[in-house]
Amino acid sequence: MIQPLDSNDTEQPSVDYLPARMINEYVYCPRLFYLMHVEGQFADSYETVQGRIVHRRVDSGNGRLDAPEVFPEADLEPAEIDMPPEPPKRRGKMKHVQAATLFADADTADDDVDAADPREDNEEKTRSSVHARSITLSSDSLGVIAKLDLAEANGQHVTPIDYKRGRPRREADGTAGAWPPERVQIALQAMVLRDNGYQCDSGMLYFDETRQRVDVPLDDALIRQAEQAINGARAVYDSATIPPPLVDSPKCPKCSLAKICLPDETARLVENRRLSELEPDREVRAIVTARDERRPIYLSTQGLWVGKKGDILQAKADGKLLQEIRLNEVNQVNLLGNVQLSTQAMQTMLRMEIPVAYFTQKGYFYGVAGGLGVKNILVRREQFRRADDTQFCLRLARELVRGKIRNHRTLLMRNHRQPSSITLRELKRSADHATRSDSLASLLGIEGNAARLYFGDFSGMLKVDCDVETSPGAALSEKRPAFDFRGRNRRPPRDPVNALLSFAYALLTKDCLVAATKVGLDPYLGFYHQIKPGKPALALDLMEPFRPLIAESAVLSAINNRMVTPEHFLVAGQSVVLTGTGRKHFLMAYEKRMDATVTHPLFGYRVSYRRLLEIQTRLLARLLSGEIDDYPVFVTR
Repeated sequence: MIQPLDSNDTEQPSVDYLPARMINEYVYCPRLFYLMHVEGQFADSYETVQGRIVHRRVDSGNGRLDAPEVFPEADLEPAEIDMPPEPPKRRGKMKHVQAATLFADADTADDDVDAADPREDNEEKTRSSVHARSITLSSDSLGVIAKLDLAEANGQHVTPIDYKRGRPRREADGTAGAWPPERVQIALQAMVLRDNGYQCDSGMLYFDETRQRVDVPLDDALIRQAEQAINGARAVYDSATIPPPLVDSPKCPKCSLAKICLPDETARLVENRRLSELEPDREVRAIVTARDERRPIYLSTQGLWVGKKGDILQAKADGKLLQEIRLNEVNQVNLLGNVQLSTQAMQTMLRMEIPVAYFTQKGYFYGVAGGLGVKNILVRREQFRRADDTQFCLRLARELVRGKIRNHRTLLMRNHRQPSSITLRELKRSADHATRSDSLASLLGIEGNAARLYFGDFSGMLKVDCDVETSPGAALSEKRPAFDFRGRNRRPPRDPVNALLSFAYALLTKDCLVAATKVGLDPYLGFYHQIKPGKPALALDLMEPFRPLIAESAVLSAINNRMVTPEHFLVAGQSVVLTGTGRKHFLMAYEKRMDATVTHPLFGYRVSYRRLLEIQTRLLARLLSGEIDDYPVFVTR
């Protein structure tokens, strides 16, 4: 029933629990805690996947642990105490316990009360000890919720055991120890157990790599450290402000969220940072891998049916299996035209956060299907707030247009047979004018004039000599260059070069839209391109500086390297479209360009263009959240 607004709500506000695992992350790095717990971001690495494998057995428990017995206190009347019913005595099960060998079957153990894990050191266990797995408990007084991997109970006394993937810390005397985040996490588990009525004076860490146990006594100093960690994590959570990145920390290269955090890159861009003040020329570490090892796939065979079997995509035509693709080697799926995707395959890709992009058969991009996406609403809130700030929009748009014009000029200087000095000079002047523009309307004019100059000399970058006859046998037939580019036209494109450019822009729009969605931004709310239903304005903003570097470079490469020839086009009236074979050849050229590495002018390391799109989008999110003051538009040298 809906309660009236003026009703007296006497219920106590619910406690917003902090997970003990997240407080572990806070002790490791407050920024990591913010990214994971507040923004809901996560990325897998070798270590996280291996950790899930280690936890596979303990996570399979049913979470049952007998409640502690409650005894009456001396100052209470017996009638005031609810005594729990005495559980029926269970007859001990005579069970043959086989010595731990290589052939021991761990999965045959009872889920509720079972024998010790054969991997654990069980020399000192008694027959009265019971093990319970995957227990979730919370503490209202601490405001903490903890999931215990394993609890070793002996009567009222319970010892939490937390599984770790790697090896223990080696102390100065050579003994095995624990790192501060691990000590705090196991201490929180012990404190939550105490708060739930159990007796607990220590915890234990089990390291899978060395199969060692490390005892962690719960003393006063560790309790104070855990309480300070709770207060610190809650302060960060309540502030809704991302903490600054660690500076030159050895933790960053091992962090799975390094590519999201961008610690050195952010530190370099922030004004008055310690790093910038002390070592302005210090090299930014290449923590981010140069390229994503996964690849996009394009399915354009009409009538294709795509299903899944296990973790493998199966593409079939007329019931015949044509191709199998491992899902963990795919970062996006692109469907062109009449290609069917099964519900099971779609559900799996949504779960794995693999975007599915839809194009028409001719290559017109019209949508992306994705999972729930990033749960970070804070950055989207800032995006909407900044989009209403006309000065912010103008300042960002100036940089985007300036970067695009400068990259156009660089492309002409690199690829034109004999670049016009007038065009180069005018493009340089237009780039300078863009930085002084006083409105978005005047900026559009500057950009349009620069595009006219650039495309006026575009044909000079085409270096193939092949002619086609326009109307064979007709009186007005003539021989003209197959890739005769006389200016930009579209909807529909009326020559092969414009057909390739339109297809390349559609692919780049899709990749920028995927990058914006991955970072948690709304791709339909831009700052330079204004709102229009159905127009991915932010994706168009992001792609402006990359039009010449990715889309137009891919077109030039496809034509000049004869990956696409005149036979790969169809003419229908005034329009020209790619054939199916032509699209496949151009997709190869486009993906080759996206996979090419380029040196970032600010950070000095090399990354692929696909990775670069994600980095630039994350830097835009840093600008929106106020962490950096200026957006570093990518301008090639």
